[in-house]
Amino acid sequence: MELVLYSKPGCHLCEGLAEKLAALGHLDFTLEVRDITSRPDWFAAYQYEIPVLCRRIITAADSREEPLPRLSPRAPVAQVERLIQKYLDADTAQ
Repeated sequence: MELVLYSKPGCHLCEGLAEKLAALGHLDFTLEVRDITSRPDWFAAYQYEIPVLCRRIITAADSREEPLPRLSPRAPVAQVERLIQKYLDADTAQ
């Protein structure tokens, strides 16, 4: 599974989520962190929402991103793991 984290430099909420995701190295996903200040379209879409975690859905016809449910900044690593595992299980079932 491919995940995309929309973030910006200096965002402590973004850094916290990135650290929690890094702690889940035992799960089968890749993470791409995108700096919303590097593209006007990302900035316009996410400036008031970051951090935004999406999963990439790639099919033969196209590629798209689906935002995952937003977690509390205080969510423990175990809760982040359950969220990621839910989508990993769904991908495996398909």
